[in-house]
Amino acid sequence: MGCSKFNFRKHFDKTKLKKVLTLADITSPLNTPAMLENLGAAERQDGKLSVNNTGALFFSKTLEDIYKHTVVTCVLYKGSERVDILDRKDFNEDLLLNIDQAMIFLKRHLSLRYEITGAPRRKEVLEIPEKALREAVINAVAHRDYFERGANVMVEIFDDRVEISNPGGLVKGLTPENFGKKSILRNPSIASLLHRIDYIEKMGTGISRMRTALREAKLPPPKFEFDTFFTVTLRRMMKKALLPVRVGDAVSEAIDEAVREGINEGINEGIKVRLRSYLEYLTKTGSISRTIMEGLSNVSTATVERDITLMKNLGLMRLKGARKKGRYVLTGKAKRRLRS
Repeated sequence: MGCSKFNFRKHFDKTKLKKVLTLADITSPLNTPAMLENLGAAERQDGKLSVNNTGALFFSKTLEDIYKHTVVTCVLYKGSERVDILDRKDFNEDLLLNIDQAMIFLKRHLSLRYEITGAPRRKEVLEIPEKALREAVINAVAHRDYFERGANVMVEIFDDRVEISNPGGLVKGLTPENFGKKSILRNPSIASLLHRIDYIEKMGTGISRMRTALREAKLPPPKFEFDTFFTVTLRRMMKKALLPVRVGDAVSEAIDEAVREGINEGINEGIKVRLRSYLEYLTKTGSISRTIMEGLSNVSTATVERDITLMKNLGLMRLKGARKKGRYVLTGKAKRRLRS
């Protein structure tokens, strides 16, 4: 069925089609309409090309112009309850970018360690395997109920877990007993296109790969819940931070040093508490943003700006990347203090 809201001249993005063809390793002499038909993204109606819902989801310049219910919402909470939000992002450009941006959000806020493998570059290892996270995100986007317009795909990070959920419980024909053993697709055209570009490795094996990745990482198996939503919960194992945490001592030592150097104006116990919270977060995740600092300390943007200036003057934190999109990371000096 064609997407009635999709105007080809206004909404179609040819660069997104080229991206899909590149990912699928397709070099074809077919023209654009024929290629869209070949991909299952369009069909002929009364002799005219009509982009269907799958085509709109993949090839719109931005989904916001077509659908309001295709959003992937990513949220970072403080603690283990849905109370204090530290960071939130809503993505609604196209299905592939929604998946990719959700993964960037997860990798930004989960703990990361490095393994020396002998290769030129160190291997990055997330506390929850990237393969398991990616399978869960793709599953949520590929199998959500797109007729349900009152809810988003949710990617939620808590101190103790990650929850990824989508509208629509088990697909009709699946039972809790045969879940993970049999595969029935809610959106076969979407799943087929994701399979062609290797976002889905093999139909019906995503749940098994998720379980295997967690087992190999010595993490608890995923927890699945089915009601009007499908939810997968992945446990975080926060036994230790990236660095041995002597944050309280490190902050006190840095402030004492600042006093000796004359950088002591306005430093009080409230500021010390805030600096400690920033450093604790940094040792767990490796980076921090202004938005998260505001959430951690529950203060204004102006106050956080002053805290950032103080942390930089103390030599504990530096900006990595551009000012607007960059994030703050520990300095070498700070890392040495926390290790000592």
